[in-house]
Amino acid sequence: MKSDRPVSPSVISRLPRYYRLLGRLREQSVTRVSSRELSEMMKSTASQIRQDLNCFGGFGQQGYGYNVELLREQIASILGLGHAVPAILVGAGNLGRTIANQVDFSGSGFRLVAAFDRQPGIVGTRIGETQVMDISRLEEVCRAKQPKMAVICVPRQAAGSLAGRLIDLGIQGFWNFSSYDLSVEHENVAVVNMHLWDSLMTLSYYMSHREESPGAGE
Repeated sequence: MKSDRPVSPSVISRLPRYYRLLGRLREQSVTRVSSRELSEMMKSTASQIRQDLNCFGGFGQQGYGYNVELLREQIASILGLGHAVPAILVGAGNLGRTIANQVDFSGSGFRLVAAFDRQPGIVGTRIGETQVMDISRLEEVCRAKQPKMAVICVPRQAAGSLAGRLIDLGIQGFWNFSSYDLSVEHENVAVVNMHLWDSLMTLSYYMSHREESPGAGE
C-alpha cells in the first residue's frame, strides 16, 4: 500500500539504481526478480527494497516477486523519464562540455535546447547539435525556448546571481556543479547540488576504511 508520508531523499536517491539494475536484468532476458535478489544486487536488505517500493504502491506479488519490465516502467514513470523537459547549459567550458557530451539527457527526462558561455573562444563552438551562444542572449533565448531546467557549470562566485536571473526566466530546477549551494537561497525550486570535491573526499574515506565498508557505492 502506498504511504501518505513524504518520500525521503534517501529513497528517491535509490530509485535510479533500481532503474539501472532492472535495465541490466532486462538485457539478460530476466523477466521476474524477487526482493531478495534485488537486495543482493543493491547490497541492501529485502525489507528495505519492499519499504522503498511501497512508498509508491504495491508493485510485487507475494510468492512471485516483481515483473522486471513492468517495475522498470513504473519506476521510469515515478522518475518522470518519459518527459522531455527543455533544459539549458550555462558554462560550456571543459566541465560543461563533458557533461553535455556524456550525459543522456533524453533518457533522463530532459532535452538540451541551448548552451551559453561568456568566453569568446567558446561562444560559437558546438556541443553535439547545440551551438554555444553568448550569455548576453540568455533572456532572448529563454523567452523563445522556455527551458525549465538549467545545468550550472559556472564559477561559484557567479552562481548566486545567475540562479536568480534564471528563476525570473522560468527555470524550475537546477543541476548545479558550481559548488554554491543554490537550495539555501532558493527554496522554491528543485536543486541537485553536485559537489565534486565532496565526492572525492567521500572516495578518500571509503579507500581509507575499505575493510570496514566493503562494496560501498556502485
